[in-house]
Amino acid sequence: MEHENHTVAEFVLLGLSQNHEVQMILFFFFLFFYMIILPGNVLIILTIRGDSQLGSLMYFFLANLAFLDICYCSVIPPKMLADFFSHHKTISYSACMAQLFFLHFLGAAEAFLLMVMAYDCYVAICKPLHYTRLVNRGVCCVLVGATWGGGFIHGIILFAFSIHLPLCGPNILDNFFCDVHQLVKLACANTYIVELLMFLNNGVVIMMCFMLFLICYTVLLLKLWTQSSKAKNKVASTCVSHIIVVFVTCGPAMYIYGLPFQAVPMEKVVAVFHTVIFPLTNPTIYTLCNKEIKGSMWKLVSKYILWCGKLKKNILK
Repeated sequence: MEHENHTVAEFVLLGLSQNHEVQMILFFFFLFFYMIILPGNVLIILTIRGDSQLGSLMYFFLANLAFLDICYCSVIPPKMLADFFSHHKTISYSACMAQLFFLHFLGAAEAFLLMVMAYDCYVAICKPLHYTRLVNRGVCCVLVGATWGGGFIHGIILFAFSIHLPLCGPNILDNFFCDVHQLVKLACANTYIVELLMFLNNGVVIMMCFMLFLICYTVLLLKLWTQSSKAKNKVASTCVSHIIVVFVTCGPAMYIYGLPFQAVPMEKVVAVFHTVIFPLTNPTIYTLCNKEIKGSMWKLVSKYILWCGKLKKNILK
């Protein structure tokens, strides 16, 4: 992956803080958060896979979202947690490029998957008689595959731009991970065209996705007025969970990538939420608004506790 346009072998990461006490507080905070939410996403997948009553396509998409979030949060946090104990935080050029690619590949795939989930919700509410024809298992598998394919194309384009940046000077990145913005700042050439293309591939795409989300959910909320009271409550809870996830996913991304050619205030803070916290909470938000999956999760946990109790008794005998 070494490229003739650069002479930088590794990058120095300044991290979130230079204060040791602050770093330890952040380490235990993120570790606690990671150890609670990450198994929760795994539990969501196991619950949906193991309960035949959760066979609707909405749960199929939710399981895929949980899996995507697990993958996405395996790109940045492990390295970040390890760096809290390092006085000299570095990342090799190859690892930096890999981190950048997977960050945007999985991030874009998640944004596209949220669009697919919005489409599923729209068809279920606005065109219920055509739902089985427009959204069946085969169509859903194709759509999920397309989200991964679209994410890969998005990531590989940014990766191609990044490896062609001429890096021949400083190697210090004022952040806790590698991203396009920091690399552009280190380039020893005029990067106006590259920044413009990156903005079109990043900022414009996420803003277009957000606008489509707004249009879709505005139509759905207007449709609510024609529903009965019982149906209205069920649809409202689904729409609210979707809207919350869209805002917490797209908001930070638009803030970071929607302003080309300039530094973004509080970029590190927003990046923490964008890369660590919000992605792991997305499936949790859906779950908290869904009685069926909460009931199934509790049944699965209860079975596991009973099994552990029986196993302990057999060992003690």
